[in-house]
Amino acid sequence: MISTQTQPIPYITQQLEPADWRQQRQSHRQKISDLIDDYLQRRSHQHKDPVMDFLFEYYSFRPSYLKSWSPGLGTLLLDGSSADWRFEEMESVDGDCYLDINHFDEDRVSSLHWILNVLRQSAERKPSFGCFGMHEWAMVYRADRVRHDYLSLRMDKDELAEFVESRPLVCTHFDAFRFFTDEAKPQNKHDLSRDNFADMEQPGCLHTNMDLYKWAFKMYPWIPSNTIREAFELAVETRFMDMKASPYDLRERGLEPIKIETDEGRREYMKKQKALYEKSQPIRRQLIEEYEFLLEALS
Repeated sequence: MISTQTQPIPYITQQLEPADWRQQRQSHRQKISDLIDDYLQRRSHQHKDPVMDFLFEYYSFRPSYLKSWSPGLGTLLLDGSSADWRFEEMESVDGDCYLDINHFDEDRVSSLHWILNVLRQSAERKPSFGCFGMHEWAMVYRADRVRHDYLSLRMDKDELAEFVESRPLVCTHFDAFRFFTDEAKPQNKHDLSRDNFADMEQPGCLHTNMDLYKWAFKMYPWIPSNTIREAFELAVETRFMDMKASPYDLRERGLEPIKIETDEGRREYMKKQKALYEKSQPIRRQLIEEYEFLLEALS
């Protein structure tokens, strides 16, 4: 337990020397810049990107916040001033600074409990790897207008519909299912809704694992930016796979399709899906620990 010169802060569990936290802050910003700056430049010229647009439009966390490093709750930054940080939750004491739990918005407590329940349930559930990315196909099945209408499809609409009808739809993630076409929804094995969201989440699902990024940034700046960055890196990799396995033709963008309409493609998909599941597990466990720590500090 770390004590300040005046009064102990019970939830402070570590301290960082100035050289350490400044290096972490700079390293974090550089790593995020390497991932997104080229995209942000293209976006400034109205260039669409089906991978990265999703990560900044569906997941509405500003790039500036993503780049801004936070130590998270429980770390005392030696020789740090609250004036040096963009968030108001930072307080100064005896020439050092830390995130003060007294600034936690009480209106966020219910969300904290809800998200922690989602994380715990998905961590405890056995992963399923049998969906083969059919959710993206169900989103364009017999649609008059596809979601990404600036992209071409790898099949004509009749061939695509025939393929969807030949495969089981076993989506477990409501936030993917809700974008299914009306014709596709009745074909899904599971009856999904917002009410049973947590009960259906399972850690083999690509979208469940991309959502780790959302659950991390939802509690910014209380969750360390190092965790948020790891979740974002996983989300980027997962979204690339998601779109490669989709019905869209992205070869001109350098994305060779994972042809889930073939046995070979389905084997490739499952192999990659299992690898992403393995990468997601330590991030999920870390988030659970950090959410639990935040609740403990609030109590």
